[in-house]
Amino acid sequence: MPIVLFALATGLRMSNITGLLWENVDIKNGHAWVNIGSGKVKTKGIGIPLNSVALYVLENLQGKHPTNVFTYKGNPIKRANSKAWRNAHKRAGLSHLRFHDLRHVWASRHSMNGTHPHALQDLGAWSKADTVRRYAHLSSRHLLAASENALSESATNLTQKVLQ
Repeated sequence: MPIVLFALATGLRMSNITGLLWENVDIKNGHAWVNIGSGKVKTKGIGIPLNSVALYVLENLQGKHPTNVFTYKGNPIKRANSKAWRNAHKRAGLSHLRFHDLRHVWASRHSMNGTHPHALQDLGAWSKADTVRRYAHLSSRHLLAASENALSESATNLTQKVLQ
């Protein structure tokens, strides 16, 4: 589903994605704009840098509708939480997945891949820094390198003696 791929690539909320208009997309420069009053963000517009996956999705949707980016059978999608959505995620074995969970996955991937929290806050259009931590659910894998910092040279020598 292109809408899911776009959500995972951009971290946008469902209302921002379903309300995205071609007039607010600049594929050539890799940028989109979510207008004021669209979705949860009511006080400002959001500039969205489009990564290669988001651009791929948009390029493949060009020409399908004159104004709206995301459509189904020629009609603008109003909500992505439709029967088709529910059937698709059940087939994938993700029966409890909500569309908004894609935003959490997006934030978690950014965080685990090293995106600075301030950059992630800007990308997610969150006004408070603590919101980044609520969205970015981390596995412990990204902490492995830091865990090695506890092993000083003397601790490593002691470990080797114990293991002998």
